[in-house]
Amino acid sequence: MTLQPITTSATYTADRAWLGSLHGTNSTETITLDISKLIAGTHYIASTDTNQPYSRIVSGVPVGKITASGLYGAYDPAATDGRQALAGFVFAETLFAPTATKIPAALLWHGVVVTAKVPGGIDITKVTASVTGPQIRFV
Repeated sequence: MTLQPITTSATYTADRAWLGSLHGTNSTETITLDISKLIAGTHYIASTDTNQPYSRIVSGVPVGKITASGLYGAYDPAATDGRQALAGFVFAETLFAPTATKIPAALLWHGVVVTAKVPGGIDITKVTASVTGPQIRFV
């Protein structure tokens, strides 16, 4: 048997059109996402490339903290598990293996967000303001 290693590379440019300014980007927090609370094609791009088996979380996904687990999932104002309270937005795209169930990410909790550019959309009329919650200004 002959083995022939091959090397490939891919370049991704983060789409941060949802980000209204750089304000707050230097003070993100580390969170852990629960992949079962995210939707393929909306919140993450599943890999179909055999040379690059990693999928990637999309930058700008609005998230809420799941009360029972402490993990984060897609913000959903109709949820009853804690995700109905907006915690912030996934700041940077993050690669993850196909079998991963928990993915580390950076949370933007303070800054300016362009509502029309949020992946999957967000209805800001359903976002409840909180003194202890995220400090986001929507434009």
